[in-house]
Amino acid sequence: MTEERLSFQAEVSRLLDIVAHSLYSEKEVFLRELISNASDACDRLRYAALTQPELSADDPNLKVRLLADKEARTLTVADNGIGMNRDDLVANLGTIARSGTAAFMKGLEAEGKDGARKDVNLIGQFGVGFYSAFMVAEKVEVLTRKAGEPQGWRWTSDGKGEFTIAEAADLPRGTRIVLHLRQGDDEYLEEHRLSAIVRKYSDHIAIPIQFGEGEEAKSLNSASALWTRSKSEITAEQYKEFYHHVGGGFDEPWLTLHWRAEGAIEYTNLLYVPSTRPFDLFDPKRAHRVKLYVKRVFITDAAEGLVPAYLRFLRGVVDSEDLPLNISREMLQHNPMLAKIRAGLTRRVLGEIGKKARDTEAAAEYAAFWENFGAVLKEGLYEDYENRDELLKLMRFRSTHGDGLVSLEEYAGRMKEGQEAIFTISGDDIDSLMKSPQLEGFRAKGVEVLLLTDPVDEFWVPSVGQYEGKPFKSVTRGGADLGKIKGGEEKPADKAPEGELTDLLALLKLTLADAVKDVRASERLTDSAVCLVADENDMDIHLERLLKQHKQLGADSLSKRILEVNPSHPLIKRLAERAKAEGAADTLEDASWLLLDQARIVEGESLPDPAAFARRLASAMEKGLAA
Repeated sequence: MTEERLSFQAEVSRLLDIVAHSLYSEKEVFLRELISNASDACDRLRYAALTQPELSADDPNLKVRLLADKEARTLTVADNGIGMNRDDLVANLGTIARSGTAAFMKGLEAEGKDGARKDVNLIGQFGVGFYSAFMVAEKVEVLTRKAGEPQGWRWTSDGKGEFTIAEAADLPRGTRIVLHLRQGDDEYLEEHRLSAIVRKYSDHIAIPIQFGEGEEAKSLNSASALWTRSKSEITAEQYKEFYHHVGGGFDEPWLTLHWRAEGAIEYTNLLYVPSTRPFDLFDPKRAHRVKLYVKRVFITDAAEGLVPAYLRFLRGVVDSEDLPLNISREMLQHNPMLAKIRAGLTRRVLGEIGKKARDTEAAAEYAAFWENFGAVLKEGLYEDYENRDELLKLMRFRSTHGDGLVSLEEYAGRMKEGQEAIFTISGDDIDSLMKSPQLEGFRAKGVEVLLLTDPVDEFWVPSVGQYEGKPFKSVTRGGADLGKIKGGEEKPADKAPEGELTDLLALLKLTLADAVKDVRASERLTDSAVCLVADENDMDIHLERLLKQHKQLGADSLSKRILEVNPSHPLIKRLAERAKAEGAADTLEDASWLLLDQARIVEGESLPDPAAFARRLASAMEKGLAA
């Protein structure tokens, strides 16, 4: 086969351009990335060989080797793992076949503008660490043969937009990455320098990492699975570097959990909660990235059922002593032992996060965790009934009480006399919610309202229903119930006379009969003239808007809203005066529709007839100027 010349995927070319033209504070991390990839390749071969022992029979002792050729100025990272064929080379080294690519590149380029020294953190987090080789190499060669296949392949690139692939004969199983070093990077040919980097970043790798070949090869790492060691034997630095290995990032772990479960089933966990949000956190697949091992043999990094979807931000390892070694990935999801491991793991993780949540001295630390992963944790409230009570203790919210986060326990402790519900309001962002007219009466009474801005809030709130006997109630639905609540300054309101107000409400109902469900006086408004609310049994306004945006609701399915008017507002009082006059239905028709359109605008809705709104507004302004 002749040599093929192919182009990198656009995102890869942009990534390589950033790598090649930026300065990094820690160039040495390229070696950590390449060794990590080599270790994964060995893990995958070990798993495949459980059912196909012939794949590793010719060379069963898995290892990673570092070879330095000072004369040729090349550093080689070699493994005898699973290897790659042509299609693997194109898929793994020519494209970024991962969800969130656009977000990744956007973040990477943003970092580059602010300071390129941070770029490498993003490279590792996204799982494309191979390309970090171009930080020190002007050309990279990959020589590889996939286990079980006779044909070997050579991949070559200078990182400038193209790569070549050609057949290669007489290659051993596995992968050899040959780095032709740039001028000034000869330090990575020195044994003592390479040894120091391996000890710093890769001592936890469970297979031998050797320098040199044959009997003279020297071992550079401990070569024992970190999670099998006693906690007293592991340093904080080793824990951190293992997190970098399994998590693919360079951030500090926010929480490290290492324990061994014993009893009916035995398993060991070494799990981490990141301190930064992974790019694929909101991928529709909602897959976790916790690696499953059985008796130190890697099985899969996506065992369905091992970790609940709402804890998918976890990184780390679960190693079972009881699952059969030859279990298939398909059989895993139906295995009752896996369900027990999941239950124990979930309880322990939620318990440890709960300790952090209760630590008042670390409130800012927990707030940072919540900003990263709170929206994901909320998914558990409607998916995991068994752990719902524990999850409710972890919930934090923005509220009208102040700028900080509030727990449900704190909210309940601040409820006013006569207040029977936990009040909420849903919307797209905090600033818009704080300006909502539906909050006016609650603010005047000093009643706290939770501000919900995550789409998931629309689903867990009705599923949970209540907290410690107190129901959740949206301030945009049904009656406000403010009359029962004591608080704030009880000022006698200067309202429109009862008879005049009744006439106005009747006129508005008649005029707007086809557009609204009802018109009534409001007890939630203090400053605004009107607002729209949903009937008690209708869908919440924000939820309906979300479903409409995602084409889950058609125009025929939309609910009519209730128009509430503020009897104390000067405009409403003037309109009420005119409502009793003869012919008021005709003279106030435009004003009636303008009130409704005003409520729609404040609610963030589009107007069904902008032209009619503009005509009515121009007419009202003309009359006002003529008066």
